[in-house]
Amino acid sequence: MVKHTLLHANHTQLGAKMGEFAGYDMPLYYGLGVMGEHNWTREKAGLFDVSHMGQAILTGPGAIDFVERLTPSSYGKLGKNRTKYTVLTNPEGGIIDDLMVTKISDEYFHFVLNAGCKDKDLAWMREHLPSDLTLTYYEDWALLALQGAAAEGVLREQLGLDMADLPYMTMWAKEDKSLFISRLGYTGEDGFEISLPGADAPTLWDTLLEHADVQPVGLAARDSLRLEMAYPLYGHDIDDTTSPVEADIAWIMGKGLNTGFIGAERVLHERTDGPARQRIGFTLIGKGVAREGAEILNESGDVIGKVTSGGPSPTLGKSIGMGYVPLEYAAPGTKLQISVRGRAIDAEITAMPFMAAKTKSMKQKAA
Repeated sequence: MVKHTLLHANHTQLGAKMGEFAGYDMPLYYGLGVMGEHNWTREKAGLFDVSHMGQAILTGPGAIDFVERLTPSSYGKLGKNRTKYTVLTNPEGGIIDDLMVTKISDEYFHFVLNAGCKDKDLAWMREHLPSDLTLTYYEDWALLALQGAAAEGVLREQLGLDMADLPYMTMWAKEDKSLFISRLGYTGEDGFEISLPGADAPTLWDTLLEHADVQPVGLAARDSLRLEMAYPLYGHDIDDTTSPVEADIAWIMGKGLNTGFIGAERVLHERTDGPARQRIGFTLIGKGVAREGAEILNESGDVIGKVTSGGPSPTLGKSIGMGYVPLEYAAPGTKLQISVRGRAIDAEITAMPFMAAKTKSMKQKAA
């Protein structure tokens, strides 16, 4: 049975085009259309319902050791209420899921899990959970993302909350723990993710939409926005066979202080000696659009990889994409071809992200 978020009625009242995603009936786009919503988020502020994602907390003595066992990242030097983007790894060094981990303290961590992976993530965590730790899933909570240059002003004017001093990748909590706001997102814009009890979400959604700079945005524009930033999408650009090094996100390991995580043998070997293949970004030089599954060819016409994500970039006015190729073809500037419906389109490896982030501190620093 297809599930609904607690904002489902709000979406249908707005006339959203709905569709199934990760087992949920979700808004694909609203009245502005995909292009309009994409551009609105880049210029003002887009409001997203991401309540289908999972939220959980881990508490107890030794919680930090457990998180360092599950992920390749280190958290000892990470400040309180600071967030890291990281991955859960399996024994083969593949990625079970990518997620956001916030360290409230050494004994208290908050997780945001992908919608399509949250059940297996929770099962994996519980399988390895020491008896003195508690993992609690927030089934009845909602998650909203407010993304764009106007987001900070909207929170101040609509909610009376001044987040000007909240750094990127940091969480703020209301004193009674009924509201959590993190300065992060998956669009490359300055913005926030707002976590709150589901019963309060419809009112907050409507309140934020009352601001002239805010428009609702669906999953289609969320995808084009993340593609421009070359953020990997689980199940497409990364999966349980992909290592963090292959995925070109080895930076999540920071200075390599954590070597005791599950799957470390493969990951650390690839970090030292290099992977056989690597995720790359490309820009089409010829006309056309390359979608997931298209073959990547070298200049001799040999198949060397496949596209994992691709589409037109509304901001750049180009067709862009990501995929995997052998390491010898991964350098920016390398000429390639993408086979689209039997037609080879000239392309070039492009440094990722495809455009500069506008997040408040511009770049997350790994601890």
